Amino acid sequence: MAKATKATKKKRPAKTAPGEAKPRAKPKKAIRRTQPAELSRPPPPLALGPSAAVLDRIWTVVTNRRDADPAVSHSARLLSRGRSKVAQKFGEEAVECLIEAVAGNRDALVAESADVLYHLIVLWVDAGVRPDEVWAELKRREGVSGVAEKASRAKALPAVFGLGTTKIP
Repeated sequence: MAKATKATKKKRPAKTAPGEAKPRAKPKKAIRRTQPAELSRPPPPLALGPSAAVLDRIWTVVTNRRDADPAVSHSARLLSRGRSKVAQKFGEEAVECLIEAVAGNRDALVAESADVLYHLIVLWVDAGVRPDEVWAELKRREGVSGVAEKASRAKALPAVFGLGTTKIP
C-alpha cells in the first residue's frame, strides 16, 4: 500500500482536551434568493425571533383572514361575530390575564398576555385601527410623565362634556 502524501491526506480536526472548547468551523456563506413581491409571503409569527414586530405580523395575518371561512380560521370566526363579541372576548382574556397576575402564576400570565395581545389585534382589525397608529400614539407619549399625561386628559375630558370642573368623580 502506498504512503499518503501531504497533498492526498485529509485534514483531521485537532483533538481537544476534556472541557476545552472546540475550534469553530468557518461559517458558510448564505445564498440569498429573492422573489417578486407578489410571490413573497410574510414569515410566520416568531420566525424572526420574539420581538414587538410579531404584533405587526399577527395584525397582517388577522387582516388577511378577515374574509376567510370561519370554519377554518379562528380570526375569521371572531370577526364574523361582530364588534361587540370581539370586544367581549378581548375583555374576557384581559380578566383572565389579571387573575393570573394576582395569583402570581407567572407562566399562565405570559400565556394569557399573549391571548390579550392577539384579541386586541383582532379588535383593531375589526375597528380599522392599524398598529402604526398605536405605535405613533405611544411614541407621542414617550418621555411624557404618566402623571402629566393623565392630568392633561383629565382636564380635557370635562370640557368635552361641557362641565365646569376639572374634577372627575
